[in-house]
Amino acid sequence: MMSSEEIYYTIALTRMTGFNQQIALLLYQTLGSSQAVYEHRNHIGDAVPETTPQLRESLKHWDDALRRAAAEIEFIEKGGIRALTLNDEDYPQRLRPCPDAPILLYYRGTSDLNQQRIINIVGTRHCTQYGQDLVRRFLNDLRQQLPQVLVVSGLAYGIDICAHRTAMQQGYETVGILAHGLDQIYPYAHRDTAAEMVRRGGLLTEYMSQTEAMPNNFRQRNRIVAGISDATILVESAFKGGGLITCRIAQEYGRDVFAFPGAVGQPYSEGCNKAIRNNTAALITSAADFMESMGWQPQSSKPEAVERQLFPDLTDDERKVVNLLQQTNDLQLNLISVKTNLPMGQLTALLFSLEMKGVVRPLAGGTYHLLS
Repeated sequence: MMSSEEIYYTIALTRMTGFNQQIALLLYQTLGSSQAVYEHRNHIGDAVPETTPQLRESLKHWDDALRRAAAEIEFIEKGGIRALTLNDEDYPQRLRPCPDAPILLYYRGTSDLNQQRIINIVGTRHCTQYGQDLVRRFLNDLRQQLPQVLVVSGLAYGIDICAHRTAMQQGYETVGILAHGLDQIYPYAHRDTAAEMVRRGGLLTEYMSQTEAMPNNFRQRNRIVAGISDATILVESAFKGGGLITCRIAQEYGRDVFAFPGAVGQPYSEGCNKAIRNNTAALITSAADFMESMGWQPQSSKPEAVERQLFPDLTDDERKVVNLLQQTNDLQLNLISVKTNLPMGQLTALLFSLEMKGVVRPLAGGTYHLLS
């Protein structure tokens, strides 16, 4: 673990370099630490000749940056946040060699960021039922074969939040990479999921508190999503989208990239199909495809345990509804009532309970869809 002094100077250095990762990384790696950069502040040109005259002059004046760093340290100590500098042993090892790796990350959570297998699942914010089902089926099947995989995404609407929630439903840990500081959650609607992720994964960002979720920050955070993972999996994307940016970065980092194909002509399948057509992503249709491509061997096969995790704490009547939907999914309310012999009033309450547990989803026309 890094000393508090090194964290202090590293926070200040990110401010001094205007969050320009290439410059910060150059200074940090050349001199070996942020404290060393501070100690050479009056002679940076001698130690790092590549620096510009403007940067050398600005690096002589640290007072404001150090005051901001002191305030940030107080914030992270109160918030149970860890500051991981590039030289910290707990810093994500997959991210470290990337040419634009952040010299500092803020982390609130419990997951090991260096566990054996880490994947990210990304895609459109406007995902369809097809995309959500792909995520759920993929993680369900993967969990049966590989019980220890860390699932990473960006906490955004659509595929991101579906990946986080499904991961936790399956018993996986999941980490969200944020485009802002840990003093807020964006979008605010995902705050409850984010709170659960802190206990069953974590939240990670390069941005200090009071940093707003600006558009460029989302593009920047995509490189962390890509760099922290062994593989990127694209599930639904328009012809242009943030998921495709993550795929491109992952490919530049030499990581494996996969995409699920979609129906021809569907707007949120165009990006996946383009990536597959251009050989920038390998086509997969299942967890088995993915594992075979990665060379990952099954570690466990306990479907009964997965079933208990998938549908936890169901009453007998709730189980009756689930069993019916497992046989024939997407049934209307009146048909469920007839086939289960449950009164309409009781059934409505049961379905609401199942929805709150993340087991079913209401669709248009009074139809209910089993999430599995």
